[in-house]
Amino acid sequence: MTTWSEFTAQAPRIANIFTRRHRATGNLCMLATLRADGSPRISPVEPRVFEDMLVIAGMPGTTKFKDLARDPRFCLHTATVDTMVGDGDAKLFGTVTDLPDKEVHRRFAQALFEENGFDIRGQEFDHFFVADLTSASTVEVADDKLHITIWKPGEGERVVER
Repeated sequence: MTTWSEFTAQAPRIANIFTRRHRATGNLCMLATLRADGSPRISPVEPRVFEDMLVIAGMPGTTKFKDLARDPRFCLHTATVDTMVGDGDAKLFGTVTDLPDKEVHRRFAQALFEENGFDIRGQEFDHFFVADLTSASTVEVADDKLHITIWKPGEGERVVER
């Protein structure tokens, strides 16, 4: 499993753009999952980096989490409204593992409460997904060129210009 610190060490440019865009949208990202029939589903989600894990958790009973429980593959895309991608754009790809550790859940809920006052302390998570990143990419526009940065574990980042 690729931890968040391993990802940021191996892919600093992508991690920086993801973090910047994630913060700029109030932690909002778009999550792509696969429905039972294999067709794609796009859903909003607010992932968090917590204790060196990229956590994808949220409201119980949602179809996006049912999708991930059935097929753990995902794509997480930073939300953007800028068609010129002036501030960059990032996608993270991987699989999730459902972490049943109640003590981690408790610490996560406490950290969330301390961060923004959102109180889910004492509530049970039906799913607490931790991401294992298998690849990532960013798109940036500079000097009238498209700069695409691509990362895979153990390969470092590489930039393609178009």
